[in-house]
Amino acid sequence: MTLAILCSGQGAQRADMFDLTGTAPQADALFAHAGRLLGDDPRAWVRQAGPDALRENRAAQILCTVQALAAAALLDAVWPRRRCVAGYSVGEVASWSVAGMIEPDAALDLADARARAMDAASGGDERMVFVRGLTRTQLAQLCDGRDAAIAIANPGDAFVVAGRQADVDAVADDASRAGALRVAPVCVRIASHTRRLAAAVPVFRASLAATDVRRPLPGTRLFSGIDGTSVLDVDAGLDKLARQVAEPVEWAACLAACVEAGATAFLELGPGRALAEMAGGAYPALPARSLADFRSVDGVASWLARVAAG
Repeated sequence: MTLAILCSGQGAQRADMFDLTGTAPQADALFAHAGRLLGDDPRAWVRQAGPDALRENRAAQILCTVQALAAAALLDAVWPRRRCVAGYSVGEVASWSVAGMIEPDAALDLADARARAMDAASGGDERMVFVRGLTRTQLAQLCDGRDAAIAIANPGDAFVVAGRQADVDAVADDASRAGALRVAPVCVRIASHTRRLAAAVPVFRASLAATDVRRPLPGTRLFSGIDGTSVLDVDAGLDKLARQVAEPVEWAACLAACVEAGATAFLELGPGRALAEMAGGAYPALPARSLADFRSVDGVASWLARVAAG
């Protein structure tokens, strides 16, 4: 079988996010490194932090990255050798490590560098909103003339809009009046994947240039977030990884690329279940689960065995 591994973005940080990964000795060194960046052991920090602290951009990016990397460390012995990997927003940083191209500690350092570059470039007073039920053209027209833009394109006419808070609020109001099926805030307070963060791109690219990168693991394909294409040239892939900070994430294209690459199941590494739910909705014939659905690595292994057996 070919497994599509999905690395989550921000939004689902919570006190119990490390219940499965946090007790595994394989991940202790990762949590120690993340703790040096965060200032405290992430496993303890998430249980003490309030909602605002959990959503703070830099902390959230470190938390999401260490969760994906810890999950990969746990699952390396049980998931199939044939796999494709894609990451949603900051999850794309983790995806390069899950694909074997960047050392896990370096990926954590890159998540930290990415967040710092974004915070420095942000004008503040920013937000994101989820909109489902309008076409891309309709939503783009609502953004025209406003400091707001489509930041993420998900399957099924589902999008995330980001920008200056007042402009995003106006787009959200107009989307509701235009017949959107759902309009909801996203718990991210920075205009990721829009031109507002353009100044962060060269800064993050410099951090990427200073990182040792190798070819992916045998049998593994990695997809770029901004266009869903395979990373075949490392430098071009790093360029796209940097540009993703200020350009839309084409997540529907990433999922389609996984299917075209022969994926027979999706596994989201967490935190949360959003990517597994999107994959399952877009491709209902393919099993889609999140690590959050399981209580043990044995449970994941059993599910993978059932999927492989057909």
